[in-house]
Amino acid sequence: MTVTDVPPTTPLRPARIPDDGLYEGRRVLRRTPDDWQEQPYELFHVVPQAATIGAEIRGIDLARPLSPRLRAELDRALLEWKVLFFRGQHLTAERQRAFARNWGELETNPLLERGDSDEVVRFDKSAGGTPSFENVWHTDVTFRERPAMGAVLQLREVPPFGGDTLWADMAAAYDNLPRWVTERIDGAVAEHDFLPGFRRFYGPERLARWQESFPPVTHPVVRRHPATGRRMLFVNASFTTRILGMEQGESDRLLRLLFQQAHVPEFQVRFRWQAGDVAFWDNRATQHYAVADYGDARRVAERVAIAGDRPY
Repeated sequence: MTVTDVPPTTPLRPARIPDDGLYEGRRVLRRTPDDWQEQPYELFHVVPQAATIGAEIRGIDLARPLSPRLRAELDRALLEWKVLFFRGQHLTAERQRAFARNWGELETNPLLERGDSDEVVRFDKSAGGTPSFENVWHTDVTFRERPAMGAVLQLREVPPFGGDTLWADMAAAYDNLPRWVTERIDGAVAEHDFLPGFRRFYGPERLARWQESFPPVTHPVVRRHPATGRRMLFVNASFTTRILGMEQGESDRLLRLLFQQAHVPEFQVRFRWQAGDVAFWDNRATQHYAVADYGDARRVAERVAIAGDRPY
């Protein structure tokens, strides 16, 4: 008889785990769909950084034009790993834009600081600088009818410590939801609005200028990836305001539970930047979090976003 088979000498008192929230224990970690066809990568070396998300790509120079074959292999790696890291690229803004254009038209974002062109967003953080999207899990621009397909971020200047970025795999987050949650959210629709996210950083006068240009939009709470078909959780704490058809209190409680899923370490990858590093992520399948833990040091990043389609 094992220890667990020994009858208790006294009855155990009633105890329960709450029905919502995060749990300790084993996670289901599927990197790819069940019907994914594994193929070797022949034009570069893939170095996994976590179980389901994040891989460093070695052996290519992003400053050079991509051949159709190389572009196809990188696209496959992006679908498999959701975020790709390239060390020491030191791309000009022009070459960064050219690389991103291999995946579609570039997006502009008038709500953020401009770089050397309308397609480049510049994040320049130092003492007294304007804060923006740090210390919050989010998916970029879900307040648009067609959120960005992906983004290419390069660190121009890194602080002496800190300033990492984390990404979370939202397909893995969906896979691990309790059945009672998936039954409630499959087919549900949520409203997304730019105001909650940007209110953290901008005053009402600045926000009012853009309110009519960016009205609330709706997206499915669970979207399907257009290339892989996987179901992915598609709500985030910056822009998702309510689930339609629910009382606000019920919607708030369910959204809090769903927002928490990005916080699970097993669904994450964390990247420590060096100057000139590039990250390319699938915005459809991930959330990300820039860590503002570097005090008054300076951190300069430039991002180019690729226009996306309407989630379904």
